[in-house]
Amino acid sequence: MKETVLTRFMRYIAVETTSNEESFTSPSTKGQLTLGAMLADEMKTIGLSDVEQDVYGCVYGRIPATKGCETRPVLGFIAHMDTSDGAPGAPICPRVVKYEGGDLPLGHGKVLSPAVFPSLERYIGEELIVTDGATLLGADDKAGVAEIMSAAAELSAHPERPHGEIAVAFTPDEEIGRGVDHFSVERFGAAFAYTVDGGEIGEIEYENFNAASATLTVAGVNIHPGGAKNKMKNALLLASEWMNRLPPAETPAHTEGYEGFYHVHHMSGDETRAEIRLLIRDHDRDKFEARKAFLKTLTDYMNTVWGDGTFSLTVRDSYYNMKEMILPHKELIENAEAAMRAAGVEPICVPIRGGTDGARLSYMGLPCPNLSTGGANFHGVHEYIPVRSMETMIEVLLHLMRGDA
Repeated sequence: MKETVLTRFMRYIAVETTSNEESFTSPSTKGQLTLGAMLADEMKTIGLSDVEQDVYGCVYGRIPATKGCETRPVLGFIAHMDTSDGAPGAPICPRVVKYEGGDLPLGHGKVLSPAVFPSLERYIGEELIVTDGATLLGADDKAGVAEIMSAAAELSAHPERPHGEIAVAFTPDEEIGRGVDHFSVERFGAAFAYTVDGGEIGEIEYENFNAASATLTVAGVNIHPGGAKNKMKNALLLASEWMNRLPPAETPAHTEGYEGFYHVHHMSGDETRAEIRLLIRDHDRDKFEARKAFLKTLTDYMNTVWGDGTFSLTVRDSYYNMKEMILPHKELIENAEAAMRAAGVEPICVPIRGGTDGARLSYMGLPCPNLSTGGANFHGVHEYIPVRSMETMIEVLLHLMRGDA
């Protein structure tokens, strides 16, 4: 009996795969190996060849070309298995509801409301997969995994429909920026690829942020507060002073579109030592470099005020805007647009206010724009995905795989 994309998705989200930035293993959590092994077995069952889960958790497989199509360039499709730690990743208790409009109670005091999430109104009358308000759903990116697997199963079941060789891969740890640290482009063997890791149905993305992470460490001087005058340097207060000098309107909550930002996402410490972690994002490379330079200048200035060595800043680039690598292969975007329209969806090219494995892969010699999964409100308890959007994405992928759009 043919398995639906819904049942696949429900099986995949039942496996906890929250990635862990503090872990030094690859993948960072064991659940990703569990899901990867499950996917590798399924890939063999539905007829994929050359299937492998490597020691780093990456899963590879391929669908051979049909007779007469062997010379077509190999086309790849990629999704990631891990989920964000932005909300609890287990136990996920999803339900399928027909959305009739208005507020949709989820549970645990959480409500999915069009007043907060206006895109909900596009799906009145449709079946939505939602959370119970306690965890995320996992559509980022297990919806992409389920859609690729469903399309691959359909393609394998109908060898009479001509297509070139198709490469499939599932990666770990995308959410913590390590998704392709150990990915072998050579092993994958595709000339071009698409990640299926986007948002609402119809989105095509080939521009993303240039991204870096930064860590500020503050060395304070602690002493009993009764005798602290002119002696104590409270690291927590100094860290707050540094943070308060960041541009107040350049945060995720105040920006959209192509506007960049600084995002403080972690602060810890005591009087002796404090740490701030933040993200740096901008689509424009020059502005991105200027943002990093500003943080260095700010840190140098604070050291002149409070003494050399009080503030220490480290910055690490994460990925760059894939646009430069994609534009020489604009046919990838044109083909995706045609596939969307063939599936009854009006495509829209939007800049990613984030990044995907495709951004790094594009700089590793594998041009790799990003396609929608159909989901919304990723990384939180208000996440949802319409069932029909997932089914439509399978049609989109099949048009791309067959090259018939």
